[in-house]
Amino acid sequence: MQPSSTLISGLPLRSGVGLKADHISQILEQKPDIGWFEVHPENYMGAGGPPHAQLSAIRADYPLSLHGVGLSIGGAEGLDKAHLKRLRALVERYQPNSFSEHLAWSTHQGQFFNDLLALPLTEETLALVCAHVDEAQQALGMRMLLENPATYLSFEDSCINEVEFLTQVAQKTGCGLLLDVNNVYVSCINRGDDPAAYLSSFPHHFVGEIHLAGHAVEVDKAGLKLLIDTHDQAVCDAVWELYDFTLELAGRKPTLIERDGNIPKLVVLQAEADRAGRLLATNGRLSAHAGRGEGKRGRGERLSHAGGAS
Repeated sequence: MQPSSTLISGLPLRSGVGLKADHISQILEQKPDIGWFEVHPENYMGAGGPPHAQLSAIRADYPLSLHGVGLSIGGAEGLDKAHLKRLRALVERYQPNSFSEHLAWSTHQGQFFNDLLALPLTEETLALVCAHVDEAQQALGMRMLLENPATYLSFEDSCINEVEFLTQVAQKTGCGLLLDVNNVYVSCINRGDDPAAYLSSFPHHFVGEIHLAGHAVEVDKAGLKLLIDTHDQAVCDAVWELYDFTLELAGRKPTLIERDGNIPKLVVLQAEADRAGRLLATNGRLSAHAGRGEGKRGRGERLSHAGGAS
């Protein structure tokens, strides 16, 4: 078994859910048995008011993870110093058990995009991402986790395997990794790869957290499936099977049920978290061969990329 994930993040070895405004009153009143909550720090960058009062009350009873969406770790320009300063203020205020961000870019020449955009995996990009991860960890005063992306195409410029790229970032910067199993499934099906092979090669000893989420399925004019990482549906059976397989490979890891659209009642999310918790308790014992071979008929488009990491 790999080293305990408590060495990578401070989250408990339990399942958690994303904190949503629809559920805050119920959580404060009922204090449900949920292992921890995740929030997007960009939603709490104001100076005060009810959102901070509510989050402070929840933080008093539950471990907390900050999961950033706006740092643009893969952006060709430097990290936004004002954004880093606001993140540091939140870290100091809430003392989160974990902070994570995405292997993606979302800014260019002062413009902010409402998307987490893919990167060509090159030596140039590797150096850029490592420099930004180093800068972020130094500014925040804590180790961060970097999440594997959901992708819909491959870049012709890419010369480093995604798993190897993430491994090198973790080795060079000392950061941990956030393994999003739904992203693995989405990306592998879209690219025509094998999700189980991806997971088998992943450096699980760097993983501090796992994400599970839902996705949408579209079919193009050629009849090929394209999976979209929407976070607006329940976790599908194929992703549950891959999660079980991941736990067999990696051992117990803090696990989040991620839901950002079509928000259901809290009891529905808690039921999914409880399902993850039951698998955590057994280190995954449902299927040792989940998902094998399913990625062989994915979309797998190619895209030329001209210069830079954005």
